[in-house]
Amino acid sequence: MRQKRDSKKQLFLDACRFQPVERVPVWIMRQAGRYLPQYQAVRAKHSFLEICKTPELAAEVSLQPFRVLGVDAVIVFSDILIVAEAMGMPLDVPDAGPVLSNPVRDAASVRRLRDFDPERETRFVGDAIRSICKETGPDVPVIGFAAAPWTLACYMIEGRTRGDISRALRMLREEPETVRELLERIARVTAAYIQSLIAAGAAAVQLFDTWAGELSAEEYDSFELPVTQMIFEALGQDDVPKILFAKGSARHLASLAKSGADVLSVDSQTDLAEARRTLGRRVALQGNVEPTVLLGDEAGIRRAVREAVEKTGGAGHILNLGHGILPATPVENARAFVEEGQKILQPARAQASETD
Repeated sequence: MRQKRDSKKQLFLDACRFQPVERVPVWIMRQAGRYLPQYQAVRAKHSFLEICKTPELAAEVSLQPFRVLGVDAVIVFSDILIVAEAMGMPLDVPDAGPVLSNPVRDAASVRRLRDFDPERETRFVGDAIRSICKETGPDVPVIGFAAAPWTLACYMIEGRTRGDISRALRMLREEPETVRELLERIARVTAAYIQSLIAAGAAAVQLFDTWAGELSAEEYDSFELPVTQMIFEALGQDDVPKILFAKGSARHLASLAKSGADVLSVDSQTDLAEARRTLGRRVALQGNVEPTVLLGDEAGIRRAVREAVEKTGGAGHILNLGHGILPATPVENARAFVEEGQKILQPARAQASETD
């Protein structure tokens, strides 16, 4: 007889592995951020990059939503551009949005990029994870993350994270081998970077592919899928779930399932019921309530939560939003989202987990 496993970490890991759970675990993309007064208080005293690069500050803001909302997982506060900076691109984060100097525009600039030692040059992220783990103990999962190669390549080519990615798309179509080389370099260093986060204590890792939906099916399969597979294969961590978030996921769902991810985090435009029918039990799902729902009334939030869970039956499902929480979201609405998800019990599965 197996003991009942009721820690947040075990709940989260079981959901990632499609094992029986008594309820869905809940967390929120961008849960550490501007909608929280506690974050704003820290931000008033420190720059964004200072918070990212000071482990004590990064750990503090990472833990704020855990304390305030009671989420089931803590994601380390960092930025996907940390990897680009470590590869040799100067990074600045003014109020108008992040800027990468010396953007990648040709093969020569790709070859000027460098590999880096994450234990030395980005150790502050691992140290933040170590601090979070020390604070929460062994029963709370900590998530480490990085950008998927195509998304990071877009920002490295464009030199900024706002606006369109037309230059990156043009480069992919006019200089495909240059972009392929860039993607492979990013994949290699990203795998090493993520391994350092796992070594620091990350219980799960997530790749963010914000611009996947801008690629055609053929482009995704030719360029992005192989390097995503490269990262997941290089991790060699069967005990650490791998989550892949792709905006525009509906058009690439079959390909995403081949990535090596244990969990596909799908956007709000992807129907969870259809995704479950398409994927079966091959991978778990994460998501996918529309972030603007949290700007509405509490009844609508709770209804949207229940509808999302009903579409998957709660099996192999981590409740989340379909993208990042919006800065204007009232804290009480975020709390209602978490509370409602945690209320939806699955007695049959809970019993199975105790007796099978």
